Amino acid sequence: MKTLISYFSASGETKAQAEKIAKVIQGDLFEIEPVIPYNDADLDWTNKMSRSSVEMNDKSFRPPIKKKIDNLADYDTVIIGYPIWWFTAPSIINTFIEENHLDNKNILLFCTSGGSSIDKSIKDLEEKYKELKIIKGKRFTGNESLEEIKEWCK
Repeated sequence: MKTLISYFSASGETKAQAEKIAKVIQGDLFEIEPVIPYNDADLDWTNKMSRSSVEMNDKSFRPPIKKKIDNLADYDTVIIGYPIWWFTAPSIINTFIEENHLDNKNILLFCTSGGSSIDKSIKDLEEKYKELKIIKGKRFTGNESLEEIKEWCK
């Protein structure tokens, strides 16, 4: 039984958390990278015309991903990590889910956020992808110990 830790990280916080999870559970890492990387101006949530604002306001938009997972069949569990954008998962997470066959996988979600809960993103993903077996989710702030991460992964 293998676990894949897939993650999208715009600022590095989610990547750092994914690396900790991979270390604790000895899983494989996969970065969900957009074809066009986000820059600071793209991520300015106070600007309604910033790239991330425009993408998040268009529920059908799917940012293209740079690379695919070749060996997804090798994994029974897929952990998906992301920052919270507009109280939910970024659109690129929808791209990742829709481009991969995850319906027979155990799915765990984690987010990184200083204050927003993961709850709305879980609800949104469960409603959109009813065929997925989403087991649980957790918000990480970056201050968790390796022991806390290990407990969550059990």
